[in-house]
Amino acid sequence: MQGSWPRNELPNLTDFNCDVTSVEARRYNCIAWAAENDRRWWWPDANNIGYWPDGAPREETVDAFMRTFSMMGYELCLDSSLQPNLEKIAIYGIANRDGTTLPTHASRQLSSGLWTSKIGPFEDISHATADDVNGPVYGKVVCYMCRQRSIREPEKKPDSQSN
Repeated sequence: MQGSWPRNELPNLTDFNCDVTSVEARRYNCIAWAAENDRRWWWPDANNIGYWPDGAPREETVDAFMRTFSMMGYELCLDSSLQPNLEKIAIYGIANRDGTTLPTHASRQLSSGLWTSKIGPFEDISHATADDVNGPVYGKVVCYMCRQRSIREPEKKPDSQSN
């Protein structure tokens, strides 16, 4: 694991539970990555700088994040266990002084059972469990959401023509 993020921010990531899967990219963040979008930075900031889906509440609340992913077909689920027919995401948060929880991160479970995260402006990673990215910056998993796994058609190769 040779990621470029500060190690003290993600103290649970080790060579044994984490692999870097991309180079640094500042174009997108963890929320976009969890939504399978690597083209834009997703965040519901008040200044409309980050992308946020139309109709989704533009609020930095766990409820707004849950409602946004609900618009993509996700619903609450109980745990992070691998279920072959379900795609799962984890939404993370950290407690505010006022007792609310500020959303901080999202990760997505791969069909292998591993989880994938985009670490801020740094690399994408795969990690063994959703809890591997718990820590002082992301806090901990606040909820899991799931939706039916889409069946993607395999890429078709162009027909070769013989002369």
